[in-house]
Amino acid sequence: MITGGCLCGAVRYQSGGQPLVGLRCYCRDCQRASGSTGVPVMIVDKKQFKVTGKTGISAVTGGSGRKAIRHFCPDCGSLLFGTPEVAPEIVTIYVGSLDGPSIFKPAFAQFTRDRPAWDQRRDLPEFETRPPPPGLAS
Repeated sequence: MITGGCLCGAVRYQSGGQPLVGLRCYCRDCQRASGSTGVPVMIVDKKQFKVTGKTGISAVTGGSGRKAIRHFCPDCGSLLFGTPEVAPEIVTIYVGSLDGPSIFKPAFAQFTRDRPAWDQRRDLPEFETRPPPPGLAS
């Protein structure tokens, strides 16, 4: 069972079965909707997807000419999942809303033409937690 929900707990979801695919989307719509450079997304079968709680909806016309519908928590604002008109049989779960995001296994990235060059760097220092204050790093 795949489960997840929003930051405040007002909206919860679950999906039976296995994910159909995982991907990272770098399209400008996903960037703007998430406030990030790209969104990790897990696609599941809509017939096995259930929601408890009321979601807010944001709909914009996507590149297909059909609505890209995003569901979010109206209380805390967490972006949760999408129900794209172009593929009415699926739900696109935003991986950050999963209870166990380690189940996400991306198979590909799409719209990489829109990924910022600075997001492709692999030479930045990384920290498992917060970095030391400037000037104190050894």
